[in-house]
Amino acid sequence: MGRALLIPLIVVIMVGSFGSCTFDYGTSESEREDQPDIVMKDVEYVRVRDGDPLVRFTAESAERYEKSQTMELKNFSFEQFEHHGDEVNAVGRVGTASVQLDSGNIRMEDGVRLEVESEDITIETQHLDWQDKERLLASGEADRVEIWRSDGTNFSGQGFSANTRNRTWSFASDIAGTYIHEDEDEGETMELSPEPVP
Repeated sequence: MGRALLIPLIVVIMVGSFGSCTFDYGTSESEREDQPDIVMKDVEYVRVRDGDPLVRFTAESAERYEKSQTMELKNFSFEQFEHHGDEVNAVGRVGTASVQLDSGNIRMEDGVRLEVESEDITIETQHLDWQDKERLLASGEADRVEIWRSDGTNFSGQGFSANTRNRTWSFASDIAGTYIHEDEDEGETMELSPEPVP
């Protein structure tokens, strides 16, 4: 399920890129807890190592909340590069994202699309959660998740979860799709359909 580095790298960028930014509204008694400590609009950030771009991300807006140690992003998108920045390996876009700065966990909502070129896989759904310590990616139980590859392989189901450490993923229910296996002699196709609910 994609490169194990993909989501952790996004976390590093989100947390690290704003780590040194602070803005204090003061210590007024009327200070609202839901008021962000810093607000940025039309954000663009490129992480570079040894002169080569690693990742570029943009967001329509980014709000950082010091008390809750969270960052809220709107219309967030990213590109992950490889081969000295000459090729884009992964792209993604998210309607809204909430990043827990202390844990690195991310809640992605309002439309999520991740494409990993090296794994030839695309994931699309309305909501995904990333648990950084466990390296787990999961949807809600009722969320429908679509996965496909360029060879025509496609799966959909509910209760999606993926472990990026061992590169496995699964659905809990309502699984359907087509798996295409190509070999030198002939192609093999396997169809999956959900079991009817009694």
